[in-house]
Amino acid sequence: MAGTEYMAGSPQLSASISGTNELSPGKEVQLTIVIENTGLNEFKFVQSGIVERDDLPNTAKFVTGALQSGNAPLVIKSDPQMLGDLKGASSVNAVFTTKINSNAAAGSYTLPLALNYTYLYQAEQYGVDTIQYTYKQVNESIEIPIKITSDISIDVQSATPEHLNVGTEGYITMKIKNTGSEDGTKALVKILRNGNSPIVPTDSSVYIGDFPSGSIAEARYKVSISSDAERQTYPVDVVVVYKNKEGDFITSRSDTIGIPVGGKVDFEVISPAAEMNPGNKKVISVEYKNTGETTVYSAQGRISAVDPFTSNDDIAYLGDLNPGGSALASYEVSVDRSATIKEYGLDAEIRYRDALDNTYISDTMKVKVNVDSPAGMTAVLSNPVYLSIIAAGIIGIAYLIYHYRKKYFGMI
Repeated sequence: MAGTEYMAGSPQLSASISGTNELSPGKEVQLTIVIENTGLNEFKFVQSGIVERDDLPNTAKFVTGALQSGNAPLVIKSDPQMLGDLKGASSVNAVFTTKINSNAAAGSYTLPLALNYTYLYQAEQYGVDTIQYTYKQVNESIEIPIKITSDISIDVQSATPEHLNVGTEGYITMKIKNTGSEDGTKALVKILRNGNSPIVPTDSSVYIGDFPSGSIAEARYKVSISSDAERQTYPVDVVVVYKNKEGDFITSRSDTIGIPVGGKVDFEVISPAAEMNPGNKKVISVEYKNTGETTVYSAQGRISAVDPFTSNDDIAYLGDLNPGGSALASYEVSVDRSATIKEYGLDAEIRYRDALDNTYISDTMKVKVNVDSPAGMTAVLSNPVYLSIIAAGIIGIAYLIYHYRKKYFGMI
């Protein structure tokens, strides 16, 4: 049978980006490189006695591709790609994960694509049944052109919290710098909730207008803190929405910052237990302490009198309480005569205002009251039996005195 022999030919590889080669600062993209083999085979001989070759000279075998960053302001995160054999007039795609630096300057750059492969350089036939193959190793680099577009990139220079405590509202004041190369107009600075962060924006957008490259803008936001948060730092995301020079509205990459949140507003009853007797009515004093980390305003203490207690005076004004500060409240309380001798706990709470004039009610506290048996003269005066005996004695004495005086004056 006739065989085929190619006297000349080799692979010719070229490469280009599939799709747009315009990249934005701060973005991570999957860069697809198309590698094509346009190599041709020349001088084909077909005759009897030629042993058929296993490979063609224009086939690039065991192709590997490694994309490099060169002088471009980006990072190639992918390892070299193994692409297999690439025959003539065929192509293969290689995908590289690429992260463009957030402060990358706009301009044109080239990325070196290092290609490594082998091909059939020579096939020498000996006799009618033996061929000696000679393969050649090729290392070449192809420049891939890219363009980094102008863009606004932001850096939050500072973030100052105001009155941020667990379960309350407060403010965050930020200074944001445009570190990109784009001059934005009609710009909005927005803060966004980061996942399940307990910091929830109430006012999420601030209009800053023109935002040229290198400028710093200031914005203030009202936020609320979830009541189930803890005293620690939580994340908030920041973006800028702006109009670019083409007239399109663009959203910048987000910048995540940490905002410290203070502990929960809390109170504690620090006064000792009040002492009362069954059937007693008295004014008890309760001292409250602000054990939280922020000042509360216009605080009012309130107790809930339940059986066997009653009160017509159960609210007391405490005023402003600084962290660690305390205030004394007085309540008039009555105890039923049938009250059991033991220690009781009256529910107490504090209504207060925060720095933003929002009203809150504290967790319930316990005011301890010891109801004891009366002693001494108090025990006598509070016992109905004793009072009856005393009354009878007084009446008897009065009768004797009256009878004696009548008899005495009657003798005169």
